[in-house]
Amino acid sequence: MRIYVVKSGDTLWKISRTYNVSINSIVQANAMADPDRLIIGQSLVIPTQDDVHIVRPGETLWFIARIYNVTIQDLVRENNIANPNIINVGQRLVIPKPQIEVNGYLTQTGPTGEETLRWTGQYLTYFCMFSYGITAEGNLTPLNDESVISMARSRGVTPLMCLTNFLGRRFSSDLASAFLSNVEVQERQLANIVNTMRQKGYQGLNIDFEYVYPRDREKYNAFLRRAADRMHANGFSISTALAPKVRADQIGLLYEAHDYPVHGQLTDFVVLMTYEWGWAGGEPWAIAPINQVKRVLDYAVSVIPRNKIMMGIPLYGRDWKIPWVQGTTASTVSYMDAIRRAYQYGAEIQYNEEYQSPFFRYTDTSGQQHEVWFEDARSYQAKYDVIKQYGLRGASYWALNLQSIPNWPVLTANFRIAKL
Repeated sequence: MRIYVVKSGDTLWKISRTYNVSINSIVQANAMADPDRLIIGQSLVIPTQDDVHIVRPGETLWFIARIYNVTIQDLVRENNIANPNIINVGQRLVIPKPQIEVNGYLTQTGPTGEETLRWTGQYLTYFCMFSYGITAEGNLTPLNDESVISMARSRGVTPLMCLTNFLGRRFSSDLASAFLSNVEVQERQLANIVNTMRQKGYQGLNIDFEYVYPRDREKYNAFLRRAADRMHANGFSISTALAPKVRADQIGLLYEAHDYPVHGQLTDFVVLMTYEWGWAGGEPWAIAPINQVKRVLDYAVSVIPRNKIMMGIPLYGRDWKIPWVQGTTASTVSYMDAIRRAYQYGAEIQYNEEYQSPFFRYTDTSGQQHEVWFEDARSYQAKYDVIKQYGLRGASYWALNLQSIPNWPVLTANFRIAKL
């Protein structure tokens, strides 16, 4: 795979000739509705053969393995090398891809959710059904999710139940506080969770409690211990979603009750929610600026084993009205929404190197100016480079229904996806 950035005067014919690939392969890899519609600054995935290294004078297998961040054993296996100490100048070596686990949150049930899993399932290790909610009585809010679980299993995807402190359409600090203060309710809730997981075929529990009061931090830790013991005793995995903290004492309702070391100790893995810097109620900004993501990872890997960390990746963008006015809300857009708007209004896509994120500005038909930040092939590649750099367990997407088409060929060009 290669990534090409469209310049003035480009056509798909010229690009295909440059890389010696068919126009149709580029169209399919980028889900292009109209091959004649190219946008200056648009990144295109160019499907090519697996990475191959041509051995140069003086190179050893150890040296080549270091360059590509793979093991010597993987190189030997991938290329059927009889003697690792003997390689020849000019020899072509296929560079093996590292294997990671991949999770995706799904917010849809029924036929829409089934179709989402039908085409994304090949790229996933797990999917998290968002969401089952806790209640003050210890019951589970019901979900009609049997059909999506069945689809997941048919695609080799391990289903995880996602448990939240959702009340209505938002996370409730008060609901979490009442729940975490009542051990009897927690025990009833855990019994209901285990029963539901057995009945429906879930294989693990993902706890996503957000905006928990700082005073409830130790209560949350205690509940997590109970939940981990109960899940493991019944043969289920347990994981949690964690706010993107950059230090242990970070202030804020979103952060303070999330105890990274305890979650890292008790769970099988954690999902770092490394997105939402550019949130709907805030000023225009990249959704997941890579410099900020790295700050979170620098802290996370100091207190959580790297092989337990799934890095969160957004499959969405946002469109803000500018000049930004406090109290206004940006609209959430998919990759295809962003590309359509850029083409419709004649915008040129720019790329912020510090954030490793694309953006553009346009003026709509009413004269209103807009600024759009989203994800493209370049920004996904930057994120996968970070996963390799930090040696993480894998990636976790929010959310599968947003269908960021270029992500998937970039993912598979970088990694093999673990299936359990």
